[in-house]
This record gives sequence, C-alpha cells and structure tokens, in this order.
Amino acid sequence: MAKKTVATLQSKSKRLTKAIKMVKSPKTGAYTFVESVMPPEMVKDFFSKN
Repeated sequence: MAKKTVATLQSKSKRLTKAIKMVKSPKTGAYTFVESVMPPEMVKDFFSKN
C-alpha cells in the first residue's frame, strides 16, 4: 500500500497536512486514492486505519 504526506499547508493560525493513501477495493481489486487534509498530529492515525 502506498502512502505519502504530500504537503504541509498553513492557514492563518492552523497548520494542516494533506495526506494521500492508496487503498485496494475488496470488491474489484482496483486501487483508489483517498485524500484528506488534517492536523499533522493525526497523520499517523490516518495511515494506520484501513
């Protein structure tokens, strides 16, 4: 499974990170990309979830 933190975004007072991971569909076997913008502290949790 591919995973990558793409960018660190800054807005006014919050620091945010955009994370993208590749997830395999159990039904078709095709891979899709899941993107999310979150605080840097939550990145590890995002990648550890299936």
